[in-house]
Amino acid sequence: MPQTPNLLPLLKDPPRRADRRSIGRSNAVAALVLKHPALAGQLVHAMWHADPVVRMRAADALEKASIQNPKLIARYKQELLGLLGETPQQELRWHLAQMVPRLPLTPAERRRAVQHLRGYLDDRSSIVKTFALQAIFELSQQDSSLLAEVLDLLRAAARSGTPAMRARGRKLLKRLDIEL
Repeated sequence: MPQTPNLLPLLKDPPRRADRRSIGRSNAVAALVLKHPALAGQLVHAMWHADPVVRMRAADALEKASIQNPKLIARYKQELLGLLGETPQQELRWHLAQMVPRLPLTPAERRRAVQHLRGYLDDRSSIVKTFALQAIFELSQQDSSLLAEVLDLLRAAARSGTPAMRARGRKLLKRLDIEL
């Protein structure tokens, strides 16, 4: 029986070289997880690691792999939704915002996710805010009861958000054929 590879060493930097601005080998880790889906659990677990670089790279690799195979993250729905509501780390927040719309959510879980993502709109990071806006929009495409709220958020973002949020708000309104 082949041994399951340990992804943790691939997510770390050498001692005293940790850099949250670098994705390190997260692309290679994402490719490994796509080839061996059972490894996804290691990445989910690593998103609680003591090292913020490891947490960030695990989230980056899992998010990238879930683009091509959203089923990878389905069984970790509760863990990801829990982390969505508790993490203060901006890199985790923006990756979680990208992953959550790919999860098979119940209406109650979707409302819970939107509630957490609305809180992300007050984050100091423009990237977190922009991905949260995108995620709320995507979740509204799965649940029409969220549409009125989303329209208000998109209009507000398109008028007075950060430059990235204004651009994203206009783009999403255009996808709905709605003028600002």
